[in-house]
Amino acid sequence: MSQSQRSILLVEDHHDLAETVGMFLESQGYIVDYASDGLAAVQLATEEDFDAIVLDLNLPGIDGIEVCRRLRKELYKATPVIMLTARDQLDDKLQGFDVGADDYLVKPFEMPELAVRVEALIRRDKGDVSDTVYKIANLELDTERMVAIRDGKRLTLSPRSFEILRVLMRRAPAVVSRRELEKELWGDEVPDSDALRSHLYNLRRIVDKPFDTALIETLPGQGFRIAGAD
Repeated sequence: MSQSQRSILLVEDHHDLAETVGMFLESQGYIVDYASDGLAAVQLATEEDFDAIVLDLNLPGIDGIEVCRRLRKELYKATPVIMLTARDQLDDKLQGFDVGADDYLVKPFEMPELAVRVEALIRRDKGDVSDTVYKIANLELDTERMVAIRDGKRLTLSPRSFEILRVLMRRAPAVVSRRELEKELWGDEVPDSDALRSHLYNLRRIVDKPFDTALIETLPGQGFRIAGAD
């Protein structure tokens, strides 16, 4: 199933954030439906089948915990749920998982990280997990666990850097143009500054600099690719 066929229910009462998240997910090819409160979310989930639900914890009416509980215990919906919240206490996370949430993302978060987590949940739910782990040379990227390892050493990547690496490894050995990378990262809202250059610099600093062989290649006038994937 292509992303363009996948539907997401976004449940968020903060209008500006909902608009930003919704536009980004749509730019990634998803069909996005929207609810601004818990009761509306339950109603929509009753009427429609979604591939994933992005659920804010703090909602008017009934909160995200109660929404998730009703989805699991009353509607018997197994739709993957990722909770969004400003809370980062362990008890809050455990409560969310206890009522059936599949993943948890604390605000503020990076849009590419949300997209990666949503896609991983959907693919796991569909049983399509054959390419969640990419291996090229001594570099391994697990997109479901959000883990990058090179030569046995775990790499600490920012969400943007992780997303760039995911795109390059998924497309390897093909060359990915600058425009394609920017589209993957920011959709149609590309920053005015040369943000991509900065993220690529940081990615190379972590993935290539500590090791003998550089894997991230720049092809002038063409784009970027991962070496060793031919």
